[in-house]
Amino acid sequence: MLKGRCHCGAIRYEMTAEVVHNALCHCSDCRRHSGAPMVGWAMVPAERVTISGEPAVYASSEHGRRHFCGRCGTSLFYVNEQMLPGMIDVQTGTLDTPDALPPQAHIQVAERIAWMEDAHRLPSFERFPAG
Repeated sequence: MLKGRCHCGAIRYEMTAEVVHNALCHCSDCRRHSGAPMVGWAMVPAERVTISGEPAVYASSEHGRRHFCGRCGTSLFYVNEQMLPGMIDVQTGTLDTPDALPPQAHIQVAERIAWMEDAHRLPSFERFPAG
């Protein structure tokens, strides 16, 4: 089992490490909701995720529901019963050990920010670069 939580710890969860799909999503909805250029999602059957605490829910589209911590704002889950009945997407960046679940694909790249295609070529620093 994998464990995760929101930033403040008010919402905690456990989920199976056996996922249906695990991808980095580049869609504009995910970007807008997270404030990030892409979001990691792992899809699992909802009955394989145990949530403690009560996430707030935002109707981001007609059928899409985004769950987040109402206290600290951390985005956690996505559910769309119309398109993906019985499934829940978990944001993998909220896992305690995100390295345990590496992504398998990039999705929604038709909406990817153009500069993300070459982002791996940018300079890298262990921490914030000095002066």
